Amino acid sequence: MAPASQASRGTRRLTWLGVALYIPLRYGAGWLLVQPLALLPGLDTARLSLLGTVAAFALFLWSLPLRVRRVWGAPHPWRTLGLARPWWTAGRAFLRGLLKALMLLLLIALVLLASGHGHWSGSLRSGEVLNALALILGVGLAEELLFRGWLWGELTLLLGGGARGDQLAMGLQAVLFSLVHTRFNLGPLASLGLLGGLLLLGLALALQRRADAGALHGAIGLHGGLVGGWFLLQHGLLTISPDTPLWLQGPGGAFANPLGGAVGWLGLALLLAARRRWWGPQIQGDTA
Repeated sequence: MAPASQASRGTRRLTWLGVALYIPLRYGAGWLLVQPLALLPGLDTARLSLLGTVAAFALFLWSLPLRVRRVWGAPHPWRTLGLARPWWTAGRAFLRGLLKALMLLLLIALVLLASGHGHWSGSLRSGEVLNALALILGVGLAEELLFRGWLWGELTLLLGGGARGDQLAMGLQAVLFSLVHTRFNLGPLASLGLLGGLLLLGLALALQRRADAGALHGAIGLHGGLVGGWFLLQHGLLTISPDTPLWLQGPGGAFANPLGGAVGWLGLALLLAARRRWWGPQIQGDTA
């Protein structure tokens, strides 16, 4: 989201091509930076790719406040992006988002257990818990800063700013979020189910930020909680039968995404309904 007062200043130097190339150029630069490490013994392609992603994200974090200050016209970039908030405000929002994620996952788990396709194991190792925590904080922060922070704000400016631009940008960022995350090699129906579920999630995360008065922490908790919580369910808490239907577990096989199934759609629809008061056009953000 971008404040209306920034729209006229930002759009003079902001272009669709510049927005489209911003992330690919940083990803490419991160990949180039780590290529000399390929000469090190024992460093496989997967680890090199991970290091490239980390380097690209570091470049994103370094360049983002400069871009927001110069192109958006915002003197306090991290506040405009929704991160700079008092710790008690940020903590409350994060926990609220995390609680919503746990409620949605609980709904999915209960349906799996009640249908006989899931069996409670309840076993967790410390490594799996640490992995889940890294997913909650890492994926939640990185993707929310990217989609509900940077992308939503830039789209708002490109679409003219103001309440109308913000509303159109909210829908467009959800579409792009779903397209980027959907696997289209799962078959038409499975891919469509996943695309729709991710679209609903993109809208729910945007509405969560609106409900938190522009703070990004609730969306981080909701997004990260879904990713990390589902990891824990799949890797210790639940044993899911391999013959579980797609409409129940979601498409993806061993890497199933429950948001692409009917239960995931239902849970997200309920979440969107609970956030209906924030559907209307409005601007969340400031330059203070």
